[in-house]
Amino acid sequence: MTDIAVKGYHAHVYYDAATRPAAEKLRDRVASRFPVELGRFSDAPIGPHPISQFAVILKTEQFQDVVSWLMFNREDLDVLVHPLSDDSVLDHSKYALWLGTPVPMKLEVLRPTYSAALLPTR
Repeated sequence: MTDIAVKGYHAHVYYDAATRPAAEKLRDRVASRFPVELGRFSDAPIGPHPISQFAVILKTEQFQDVVSWLMFNREDLDVLVHPLSDDSVLDHSKYALWLGTPVPMKLEVLRPTYSAALLPTR
């Protein structure tokens, strides 16, 4: 197996108009429990995400605590967890982990690498 450098992780929490209150509650709970960076609510498709979502940006050492907490506390929302490696297409597909039902990604819009704004800084 090839060693792949992982710079962090994203957890994308998906919602719609009916589940937005649950997403807001979950985002607040994540913010109060973990020192992570939170993306804004995107109420329309953006990038490879075909439905509304917000992102939780994690450092590699936060993966176990945050993802295991999300497993039990995601409020029945679907969550994509993916690494931040040197291949954003594979990160959103082959290397992806789903909590709940997978959402089809628009992989064709991805660039090969991530901008610095999408990597963890805290």
